[in-house]
Amino acid sequence: MSDDTIRLVTIGRIFRRRWRLLVIVTVVGALVGFGASLLFPPSYTTSTSVLLAGQWGERELLTQAEIAASSAVVDRAAATLGWTGVGGSELRDRVSAKAADGNIIKISGTADTPERAGRLSDQVAQQFVTFAARIAGDSTDPEAAVRPEALRQKVEQAGRRITELADAADPGRTVEGVQARTELEKLRTALQEAMKKLDEADPAANKANMVVMGPAARPAGEAPPTRMQLIVAGALLFFLLTVIGHLTAARMSRRLRTEPEIAAALGSALLGTVEVPGERAAHRPEGRGPQARIRRRLGLDTRWDTPTPQTSGDEAGRQLRYRRVCARLRDQLPVPRRLLVVVPDGDEIARRAAGQLAAEAESDPSPSSSSRGYPMLRVVGVSVERPMVPDRDNESGALVVLSAGSWTAGELAGIAEACADAKHEVVGIVLAGTVRARPTRAAGHPPQHAAPAFAVGDDARGGSA
Repeated sequence: MSDDTIRLVTIGRIFRRRWRLLVIVTVVGALVGFGASLLFPPSYTTSTSVLLAGQWGERELLTQAEIAASSAVVDRAAATLGWTGVGGSELRDRVSAKAADGNIIKISGTADTPERAGRLSDQVAQQFVTFAARIAGDSTDPEAAVRPEALRQKVEQAGRRITELADAADPGRTVEGVQARTELEKLRTALQEAMKKLDEADPAANKANMVVMGPAARPAGEAPPTRMQLIVAGALLFFLLTVIGHLTAARMSRRLRTEPEIAAALGSALLGTVEVPGERAAHRPEGRGPQARIRRRLGLDTRWDTPTPQTSGDEAGRQLRYRRVCARLRDQLPVPRRLLVVVPDGDEIARRAAGQLAAEAESDPSPSSSSRGYPMLRVVGVSVERPMVPDRDNESGALVVLSAGSWTAGELAGIAEACADAKHEVVGIVLAGTVRARPTRAAGHPPQHAAPAFAVGDDARGGSA
């Protein structure tokens, strides 16, 4: 797993190098969302409010909301509507109720047309009021229903008796008469207030006093999720999944990126790093057929997670790096000899660097001087799937040239084993990287040498790892 931190520059690199793929995946996601909208027909939702007069607690309002959406109410509404193929069980999923502020129960109905949605919510509200009134009027104890009425009659009789006593009392001639009339009026007022409180506290009276606050309003639009919401959600979901897939693949990548890891996998020392000018066409592996053309169209034939090439100083500086690698090879070898330059197949950056390195070794100005000259280099391509290196002939050693972040430890170990099977010692490793060349070339500098031909694995002799 790579320990590189996922930063905004990484996401920007995905957008920049995989924008064709992201566009196509987003369009596919939008089409999937459109297809999903065809499976779910449009629906419309509207609400009807029912006002509950009197004193109601929060739990009582929640209970009334549950009653409004219960099967007892919805089944009666379904029977009254008489819609073909739509029963109470289907309508239960389309009806909801909730308690709002101000002792109001909002009953919502969902249907395939605005008209049906309005009729459904209105009918459920009406059935709820009727059902609540029926509950308030029903009682299993007949005597319990008679007691409040008998109490009212007793209070009325007591009020009339108080009036008679007040009229019979001394009409204000004495202090005792005035006090008696005052006490009788207080008693009458207390009885009236007691009956008023009794009426307000009567649950049957409260439950029966419900009012439907007008018909349901016509829905202004479809209920979510609408067709447009499904299309946008599908496009966004596919887009995010593609980006997350790229980040996960990069996070789980086992390709070696650092110099110590590469040197440990090949079992040799790093001789240096060389640079080649970045060319877009040069980074694309050759391939024919419809699949290869599709990959090129989508930009899948090149890796997206490679860092952006830095601007190179000039061609003279790049040439100096190649000379230094050749000089280290010359100083490391006891006598001048021929070496194989092993390049993994598919690593175009390493192939160009190996060709330039071989050309630089051939251009040694003083091969017979005291410096003993650069070793002779021959470039061969090796398949990482079935690595095979030519047996020792004129060459007596191997120099591995590759680009960082392209191969796993197992693939590089296979190349090292193939070199050992062919009796070639890996004398060093050269890492190749791309840079952006300046538009102008230094005056008088010779052009780059052409890369020599590769030795094909089928024609080479030697064992396979």
